[in-house]
Amino acid sequence: MRDERYDPESSPVTRHPSPVTASIAAIVITKDEERNIGSCLESLRWTDEIIVVDACSGDRTVEIAKQYTDRLFVRAWPGFGPQKNFGIDKTNADWVLVVDADERVTEPLQKEILALLRTGPPADVAGFEIPRRNYFYGKWIKGGGIYPDHQLRLFRRSAGRYDDVLLHERLQLKGRVAKLESPFDHYSMPTIDTHVKKMARYTTLGAQEKLKVRSRVTSLDLAGSHLMTIFRTYVLRGGYRDGLHGVIVALFAGMHTFVKYAKVWETLNVKGEK
Repeated sequence: MRDERYDPESSPVTRHPSPVTASIAAIVITKDEERNIGSCLESLRWTDEIIVVDACSGDRTVEIAKQYTDRLFVRAWPGFGPQKNFGIDKTNADWVLVVDADERVTEPLQKEILALLRTGPPADVAGFEIPRRNYFYGKWIKGGGIYPDHQLRLFRRSAGRYDDVLLHERLQLKGRVAKLESPFDHYSMPTIDTHVKKMARYTTLGAQEKLKVRSRVTSLDLAGSHLMTIFRTYVLRGGYRDGLHGVIVALFAGMHTFVKYAKVWETLNVKGEK
């Protein structure tokens, strides 16, 4: 059940009586993130514990991560959700903050979280959604339905587990969800090349998820869905406000939809060489 923005002064719910600040652990999963991991972990130094779960990186990710934490675990990739759950199981902290390697916790967000833990949130609040600023090719994209992009990332360790879907895993949380005001930053698409490579991977995962519920692909799926995605992103959700960045983001969104359905079609209809 979702809640409105959390206000520690006005909430009528009884707070935890303990004067001791609750502990917090940051969980980061990685795979070949040497360009990102240092800045990510630097933004998490204020937490009580940093746990990194690495999926057998072939670059300097582990080496860099060791400069920030000794709570580093290397294990084969089981999927997004199971990998994050593994990290959660490795901490005894009261609260968990899950951050991706290409994300950064801003100073205002750090201060807001620490203030929250000092005052103690309402007892029935199990987690907090945090607004996320997504950067594409060096620019914060505000239109296209991309902001505020609230993410449920801060939660009581005992109340949350991730599901095991292949893409866009969800946190299953027992309790009420409130919202924080300060954002964190997401540098997911620094270049067009990065966007193309990520799209190739994520459309494959998305197609695999679709195949669990779809046994055919229609002409509308292939010829219409991506056009609707472009229109929705650029026009209905205000992507045009971001200038040429908005044009490119909308076209990529449409391309993502088309490629995903094309891969579903390929799996169902194209026979490989024997």
